[in-house]
Amino acid sequence: MDHIVFLTGRLAEKSLARVLESMAPAPFSWEIREIGLQVAALMTADMIRRRVSAPLAAQRVIVPGRCRGDLAALTEHYGVPFERGPEEVKDLPQFFGREAKPVDLSRYEAQIFAEIVDAPRLDLDGIAARAREYAAQGADVIDIGCLPETPFPHLEDAVRRLKAEGYRVSVDSMRSEELLRGGRAGADYLMSLNLDTLWIADEVPSTPILVARDPHDPASLDAAIERFAARGRAFLADPILDPIPFGLATSIARYVRLRERYPDVDIIMGIGNVTELTEADTSGIHAVLLGMAAELRVSAVLTTSVSPHARRAVREADVARRVMHAAREAQVLPKGINSDLATVHARRPFPYSAAEIDEFARDIRDPNFRVQISADGIHVYNRDGHLKAADPFAFYPQLHLEADGGHAFYMGVQLARAEIAWRLGKRFDQDQPLDWGCAVERPEQDLSAWCAPGETMKKR
Repeated sequence: MDHIVFLTGRLAEKSLARVLESMAPAPFSWEIREIGLQVAALMTADMIRRRVSAPLAAQRVIVPGRCRGDLAALTEHYGVPFERGPEEVKDLPQFFGREAKPVDLSRYEAQIFAEIVDAPRLDLDGIAARAREYAAQGADVIDIGCLPETPFPHLEDAVRRLKAEGYRVSVDSMRSEELLRGGRAGADYLMSLNLDTLWIADEVPSTPILVARDPHDPASLDAAIERFAARGRAFLADPILDPIPFGLATSIARYVRLRERYPDVDIIMGIGNVTELTEADTSGIHAVLLGMAAELRVSAVLTTSVSPHARRAVREADVARRVMHAAREAQVLPKGINSDLATVHARRPFPYSAAEIDEFARDIRDPNFRVQISADGIHVYNRDGHLKAADPFAFYPQLHLEADGGHAFYMGVQLARAEIAWRLGKRFDQDQPLDWGCAVERPEQDLSAWCAPGETMKKR
C-alpha cells in the first residue's frame, strides 16, 4: 500500500483531514504536512523546497492543484514523485476515483463536418479563415455550403485552397452543376445525392452522401445504398434529421430503422437542424444528439455555426463525441467523465457548507477578504468578521473600501462572479475566472511559471 504525503496550508488542514478520513478505507495510507503558510493555493515549489526537509518517507506527494513551480525538479530533489491534486480539497475523492479509472478522451467515432454556410459570399481568405476556426474547434471536414440563386464563381478555387491547406473538403449544393464543379476540383465528399443524381458520383471520385428523394421515402434511400454497396464504392447515408416540432422524433426513428436494416453502413447525421433552430443552450443538445449518434454508431455529423447562440457548435460536438464514445465503450453513464458540456451549472457547485465556511472564518487572523459561496449565499470574511448576503451590494457599507479604489474594484469583480456562480449553481474560486466549460476558450495556464501580479496590484 502506497503512503501519500499531502502538503497543505493552515486554513485547509482541518478540511483536508476530514475529507481523507471520509475516504476510509482508502487504498493508501496518508499523512498531512502543513508547511507554514495560511493559504494552500499560494504554495510554490521553491517554498516547498525551503520548508520541507528531505528525505520524505512516502511513495507519492500530493500538492494543491494551484501550486506553481517545477514539480519535476522536486521529484528529482526528494526522490519521490510530486503531483498536483485537485484545486479543491473536497474533490479529492473524485480525483482518486478518476485516477483509478482513467478515461481516454482521445478516441471518437463520429467525424465532424463543419459547414461554411455562406461560402459564396466570402472571398478565399474569408473561407480559409473560417476553416481554420472550425478546425481549431475540432472539425475533421470543412463543408463548403452553396446558396440557392447565388453565383459561386470561385467554388473551384475555394476547394483547391482548402485542400492545399491540408483540409478534407465537402461540397453541399442543391445544384448538380456545382456538385460536379466541386468534385472535379478535388472535393472529398459531395452532399446530397439521391437516386436522380447518383450519376454525378460516376463523373468524379468524391465520396457521396446519399439521401432519399424525400425523407419520408426510405425505399429510395435503400435503393441508392444497395446500388453503391454492390459497386463496393464508399458512401455515407443520411436519413435527414428534422427540426422541432417538424418531425424530430420521427426522423430519429428513421435513423434507428436504417441502422437496423443496414448494421454496417456509414451514416451521417445533420445535427445543425436541431442546434441552430432551437433557442436553447446548445451544449446540452449536443450531449443528447451525440449520445444517440454513439448508440447508433453514426460515422459523421454535419453541424453549422451560424446563429450566435450556436457559435461554439463545433467545439461542443467535439467534446460530446469523445465523452459519449467513452461512455459507450466503457458501458457507463456519461457522468463524471468530463464536465466541459456543463457550461451553465456545475455537478457539485457548493463544496463547502455555511458551517464549514464559518469555521474557516474563525481561523482568519489577517485583514484580507475571503469570498466563498455556499448553498445559502455569498460569504465574505476576514479577521474582523464574517458577512453573508445574497446581494453583493449589501456588503458594500461594511467593507469600508471607499478610500481604496483598487481594492474596491477587485472586490466588485469577485462579488459579481460569486453572485453569478451562486445563482446559477456553478463553482466559484476566488481570484479565478468562472468555468464556462467548452462554451468559451480557456486561456492556457502554465503552473510551472510564476503568476504575474493582478491588474489592481500593478504600480501605475
